[in-house]
Amino acid sequence: MSALKLPRAIRLDPSDTFVFRRAAEPGEWLVTGSFLFDPAEIAALDAKGRTAFRSGFLGVASFGWSTLAVVTEATEEEREAATAQLAGHLVAKLGAPDLATARMAAAEEIAFAASLCDHPAQTLIALHRTLEDGEIRERFRTLTPRAEQDGTGLRAFAFRAFEFMEVEDEDGPRDEVDLLALGKKPVLGKKPVSRKKTDAS
Repeated sequence: MSALKLPRAIRLDPSDTFVFRRAAEPGEWLVTGSFLFDPAEIAALDAKGRTAFRSGFLGVASFGWSTLAVVTEATEEEREAATAQLAGHLVAKLGAPDLATARMAAAEEIAFAASLCDHPAQTLIALHRTLEDGEIRERFRTLTPRAEQDGTGLRAFAFRAFEFMEVEDEDGPRDEVDLLALGKKPVLGKKPVSRKKTDAS
């Protein structure tokens, strides 16, 4: 049985602290966070909002944004804690009607985040969102570190000299809880997010 892996925030430079209104803290668990964006309101976003829309992963603890995620091994206890924390935010910040509904939605978001981590630990993941024909589309790229010799003769990881290969997600859009509607009606719906996974060669 393969180990559970989840995406975690990583900060390779300080840019997240000024391109986003709030930056996720390095090391916190991430979900894509596309549920925070209403397709009808994206055109009205300010510069930092547009940056978050284009490329931000959402921090489960801080509700801040991270440009990059890193595949990290996790325990079932950490997964459960992340799910509970996200569910709490959905009630407190998004007006989910009750914790049970919010937990169902949070569990789906965490499960999708885990599905992105079918790569070796320390693989980086980048996200690119677009709005096409009124539908939010997510595309994901991965960057695998290569081992190199450093000056001490030890193997070191370097995140450079890479290329991306497009891989279509054959499953298409997923049926999931409509998080934008949680504060309006306690029902399940189909969220207009299309997702395409992209793997590094």
